[in-house]
Amino acid sequence: MIHDSDSDASDIQLVSLACEIAVEYTGKRLDKVAVHIWPDFSRTQISGWIKSGELTVDESSVVPSYKVMGGQRIQIKATLGAEQDWHQPQVVPFGIVFEDEHLLVIDKPAGVVVHPGAGNHDKTLVNGLLKFDDQLAGLPRAGLIHRLDKDTSGLLLVARTNKCFKLLTIALKKREIQRRYHALVEGVLTGGMTIDVPLARDPHNRTRQKVRESGRIAITHVKVLERFRAHTLVEAKLETGRTHQIRVHMSHIGFPLLGDTRYGARLRLPKQPHPDLVNGIKSFKRQALHAKSLRFSHPVTDEWIECDSCRPVDLKLLLDLLHQDMNSHVG
Repeated sequence: MIHDSDSDASDIQLVSLACEIAVEYTGKRLDKVAVHIWPDFSRTQISGWIKSGELTVDESSVVPSYKVMGGQRIQIKATLGAEQDWHQPQVVPFGIVFEDEHLLVIDKPAGVVVHPGAGNHDKTLVNGLLKFDDQLAGLPRAGLIHRLDKDTSGLLLVARTNKCFKLLTIALKKREIQRRYHALVEGVLTGGMTIDVPLARDPHNRTRQKVRESGRIAITHVKVLERFRAHTLVEAKLETGRTHQIRVHMSHIGFPLLGDTRYGARLRLPKQPHPDLVNGIKSFKRQALHAKSLRFSHPVTDEWIECDSCRPVDLKLLLDLLHQDMNSHVG
């Protein structure tokens, strides 16, 4: 079935479809089978959804040429709107932290969308990756193993071969890839904690996630790094990787990320704040979240890889203002 979206774009719909592959399709390409089952969609649309991970087989991402078997379940959860360009190489800013012939670790700036979708048809990180290495066009999601929100900065892991993509995807599912984030939250935490509450899409607003008992398991380990008068800098280690997981979990315990108005941030300020801090917080227009580090075993060489990203300028400046505010109230 196709549902109307809650998006502001009136021409966008949400597609939610699933079926079991008939035995007669065994050995045929997934993209051709999907078009035959759902003839309302073009092969270009179907291929794009497969590459983005929005069309899955038994809940796993595969490539359009994947040969299906009878009894497998194929499912689409995607947005339907203007055509999206997954194939156009374009210059898009990102840094490279680690590179070999098997994989990349890249540093994404805030404001860059990871892949084409509703309202972002090109000029995404995927388009930038194709400009960097056109061989990535043959991999699902141009080799991206996981994702970051548009306004979250930091590290992403990219496979450069089908073998590496498969091995890294398995490692991610087995929780063997360590991902740590730095987040600046509203409120002063007294100590670290583990947040273990399930998450699911908000049925009343499909662009949001919420805590729901019927949702998927989601676990975040939180460590306090530094306390300020009305804010806390924390490290969040993901054990699972659900959409908006850190943002929803921190909001759930009453400490939303600074700037994250979608999940309850309310421009919190300390008493008698330094004027520069007031201006700094008001001008910070994204969630204060940065993917700081990746730790994993190289799937081909078995080398232990440790990658770190420097805090982006906007977050660093905000932390400097919080230190300035603290110092102005000493004594």
